[in-house]
Amino acid sequence: MDSTNKTPKNLDSAFAHLADVVDKRRDAFKSGQADPKTSYTALLFSKGDDGILKKIGEEATETVMAAKDVRSSHLASEQKKLLVGEMADLWFHCLIALSQFNLRPEDVIEELDRRLGTSGIEEKAARKASGKE
Repeated sequence: MDSTNKTPKNLDSAFAHLADVVDKRRDAFKSGQADPKTSYTALLFSKGDDGILKKIGEEATETVMAAKDVRSSHLASEQKKLLVGEMADLWFHCLIALSQFNLRPEDVIEELDRRLGTSGIEEKAARKASGKE
């Protein structure tokens, strides 16, 4: 699996579309039109902030472990596929968290754009100096 062999989709529109779907499902849950017994997204929203954030932690750990497995397998194709699957799970759950807090992927992209051209070391030092870290 090598993403350079495929034509990339527009990531901005893909994330915006997925966020739209998540927001609609959040709204359906809040209005009683989505049942946590039959909708995984509704189940996540029913667990509130703590449940959603806990799930992100679990998915992040699974992603880290999958990445370690890719490296220890010397970049074996099957292990790379597992990493992509875990990363997809993590990103999905991050979209749930953004929606829970009335945020969008566009907000994250805007922040990344703001940081573009700034050294990561400088950015971290600036956050630390301002008390944001």
